[in-house]
Amino acid sequence: MTEPYAVPVPRGYRVGGWEVREPIATGAFGSVYEGRRRDGEPAVAALKFLPTGTGTPRQLTHLRELVEREVALYRRLRRPRLIRMYDTLVVDDPERPELDGATVLVLERAQTSLSALLSTVPRPPAGPALLAQICEGLAQLHRAHWVHGDLKPANVLVMPDGSARLADFNMAAELEGTHAYTPAFSTPDYTPPELLWAEIGERGRRIRPSADIWAFGVLAHLVLTGSFPLPGGTPTARRDAAAAYARGTDDLRLSPELPDDWREIIRDCLTRTHAERVSVEPLLRRVETAAGTARSPRPLFPGRPRRTTVAAALLATAAVAGLGYGISAWTSGSGDDGRAASGTATVSPAAYGAAELRTDQGVPAALRVLIVESAHDCAQQDVTPALIAAMLKTESDFDPDLSDPVNDEYGIARWTPRVLRFWMNADGTPADTVPAPPFPPAESIPAMGRYLCWIAPRLDAGLRGDRRVLIAAAYRTSYQKVNEAGGVPAKNHDYATRIARHLKEYTPPGAK
Repeated sequence: MTEPYAVPVPRGYRVGGWEVREPIATGAFGSVYEGRRRDGEPAVAALKFLPTGTGTPRQLTHLRELVEREVALYRRLRRPRLIRMYDTLVVDDPERPELDGATVLVLERAQTSLSALLSTVPRPPAGPALLAQICEGLAQLHRAHWVHGDLKPANVLVMPDGSARLADFNMAAELEGTHAYTPAFSTPDYTPPELLWAEIGERGRRIRPSADIWAFGVLAHLVLTGSFPLPGGTPTARRDAAAAYARGTDDLRLSPELPDDWREIIRDCLTRTHAERVSVEPLLRRVETAAGTARSPRPLFPGRPRRTTVAAALLATAAVAGLGYGISAWTSGSGDDGRAASGTATVSPAAYGAAELRTDQGVPAALRVLIVESAHDCAQQDVTPALIAAMLKTESDFDPDLSDPVNDEYGIARWTPRVLRFWMNADGTPADTVPAPPFPPAESIPAMGRYLCWIAPRLDAGLRGDRRVLIAAAYRTSYQKVNEAGGVPAKNHDYATRIARHLKEYTPPGAK
């Protein structure tokens, strides 16, 4: 294993009768390894290590909540359409403080994820049957009064017999009446419009079961047509299209390739408001009828399970895995010796965007996807991943818990709450109220990217110095003051010098 894992576990390490073998996937707060044992069934499982080690009190509280949330759901719901949990273990190893006290979930070993499958077979022939099984899993959750909260292809695992299982319940929550409360993070393409501008309270974001229905509609359209149901070449563009659709200024434009019965199903999942959305029980009946699931689906992996290329799957899931809200990439792409299978390309969060952001200069692996994608969401060529990383290093030394009440600045990007209000929403609208810290990286870094993208074209063309450094100086003061000074204002010279130094460190040779 060459890339850094959130919970590094050496090959051959033993816990509860299981021997750790090759790594499968990682997130900032957990890592998954294959586990094997000589006695008992199953002989092979996925071991998900969730640490309870050192960290700040807020980090430990958040981590404990994630562990408790996932364990509680796995214990409550051992159903055929949810990935099975065989056991929960706690590591007792004082000689290894990085592992001592870690919770280990012993989970059913999947063959691949739906996102990895779609990267090689954009429209799998068994797609309708898989959708019926996914919907059945949602129905099982909703009947038990739980919401998944993060349904997407990366969180649907495909077993060796070709059947589907829902997985990764870090965002799942039990309903309290009509709502549940989940962490303030979601995947934009699968988030319903009403949550794009939802307020985040002390307990997180309020979510209804109808959010899962919207996500299922998006997923179904992707599986059946190979495309998203809302237009746009990036998640940000599609998120903006969803907001316009919800406001009634744009219509839903589904693919003409959809069969009529599926078209109506997806349309009833993707309604403008949550109140109009179909509920899961009638949805399941309609999906099963459309899929013709009276017969079993054709196996996706006849004979010996084949190895699957996972590069696209990891790219699709890294935004969540890199932030530690769950382990989303599962694959069978390693041999018994722990080496990657021949012909298998893998991209880990630690190597994400390596052509634009160096991997050997201390940029935290868990933040790379956020940094790179926040830069990519901006069309201004001077807003680069290296610039955002250099600014985060200069502003906070990558500290997500920074708190500077004297200057009213908080979080990894040193946001002033009254300023963050105007940049925290992806649709460009200001928040209804001034947000209150703490501001997590998932909120702070994309907001920084939006603000920099707004600043860049407002700087005069004839200014002295590196445009990227000028953009950073404008973030610290204002674009008007940079324009008035004809470059970096004198009071910001030290700041600009540090930005320039980190830019040089983080920019790969040959990249800007």
